[in-house]
Amino acid sequence: MAQKATTKRIRILVAKLGLDGHDRGALVLCRAFRDAGMEVIYSGLFATPERIAKIVEDEDVDVVALSLLNGAHLTLFPRVVKALKEKGIKDVLVIGGGVIPEDDKPDLVKAGVLGNFGPGTPLATVIDYINSGVAKLRKT
Repeated sequence: MAQKATTKRIRILVAKLGLDGHDRGALVLCRAFRDAGMEVIYSGLFATPERIAKIVEDEDVDVVALSLLNGAHLTLFPRVVKALKEKGIKDVLVIGGGVIPEDDKPDLVKAGVLGNFGPGTPLATVIDYINSGVAKLRKT
C-alpha cells in the first residue's frame, strides 16, 4: 500500500518592524495564516531587521511577512533583505504589507520584497500568493 505524500507546512514569520505600534492587521493575518494551515511565528512589536533575520535563521521559516504602517517601508524592508543575505539566507519568500504607495512598490520589488499588499487586500489573495511563492521556492 502506497503512502500519501506529505507536504511540509509553510512556516511564516509575521514581523512588525521599527517604531510601528499598530498590530491589529498583523494579528488578523496571523490568524488567517494559521487557519489556512500555516505554522505562524509573530515577532511582536518593534522588531529590528537584524532580529527578524535571527528569527528566520533560528526558526527555519519559508516566508517573512513584513508589516509597516508608519511610512518607513523603503528604509526598513530592504534592510531585512540585506540582513537575510548577510546570514546567507536565500530561500525565503519576503513579502510586504501595510500602507505602501503604488509608486514605492517597484523599488521594494527591486530590493527583494514582493507582494506589497495594502489595506483591503482579500486574505485569500495574500494566502494564494504565499502558497504559490513557496511552491516555486521548493521546486528550486
